[in-house]
Amino acid sequence: MLQVFPDYYKDFHCIAGECRHNCCIGWEIDVDEETLAFYDTVDGELGERMRRCIDRGDTPHFALGADERCPFLNEQNLCDIITELGQKHLCQICADHPRFRCELPGRIETGLGLCCEAAGRLILGKYDPLRLVVVGDGGEEDETIALRDEILALLARRELPLAKRMGEALRLCGGGESEKTMQEWAEFLLTLERLEEDWTDVLSALTKKTPDFVAFDAVMRGRETEYEQFFAYLIYRHLANAADEVDLAARCSFAVLGTELLYALGALHYERTGTFTFDDQVELARRISAEIEYSDDNLEAVLDELAFA
Repeated sequence: MLQVFPDYYKDFHCIAGECRHNCCIGWEIDVDEETLAFYDTVDGELGERMRRCIDRGDTPHFALGADERCPFLNEQNLCDIITELGQKHLCQICADHPRFRCELPGRIETGLGLCCEAAGRLILGKYDPLRLVVVGDGGEEDETIALRDEILALLARRELPLAKRMGEALRLCGGGESEKTMQEWAEFLLTLERLEEDWTDVLSALTKKTPDFVAFDAVMRGRETEYEQFFAYLIYRHLANAADEVDLAARCSFAVLGTELLYALGALHYERTGTFTFDDQVELARRISAEIEYSDDNLEAVLDELAFA
């Protein structure tokens, strides 16, 4: 069995209470059966809270409290389960997040999701081209995996403009450029479920005007690798899951669309504020990831729109 992960994967660590967008706020977290069985054995005040604060409906989950906070997130934005029982007793979702896992024939691929700001800083702040680490043996030859590896190698050719590299990736996947303008895509995204009101605000602003890309190009000179890393992340995470040739093209188109959207929102931010920091970039990437990638319905809607446009 092959184990595959990005070369930055093992450098990740949670920043806990320093996180501005805590993953314990606003997300309904399911509790797996094995962990739930252990929680039922916990004594004392914590055990009583567990039995009181876990909704045992069809899918057991933590019942969110005021401001949609997990009931075990304390005033210091730290997890009481970790502080009292240790990290090994987290439920599976909490233990894994923001890691994702994709099981394929003969291989398991893991990575870090960009909905986490600490992961975002690690991924977008990486200068060297993405390199995948492959451990183990076996595995099966797979045309999609081979194609993805070819695209990642293409992305490392920095003598070519990123737009040209993304265009060649589209060609390799049998895709074409979207006929929608970025304003039209913003209008489409506004028809989908939205997690944060700020996302509504930035999309609404994008529907009303085209940002000044010329000025923003000058601001981002020397920071182009942030967009390369974003595109590489989307290619690594989503291309291997393609069900067929149409889906493959749509997933590559999604990587292009996501990167172009990130750039457009950055340009709009710069135009409105006169500045655009690395932290601003990480925050925009986090929003795109949380609002599209981490909603199965939204991701499916975008892929369908790209597949049948």
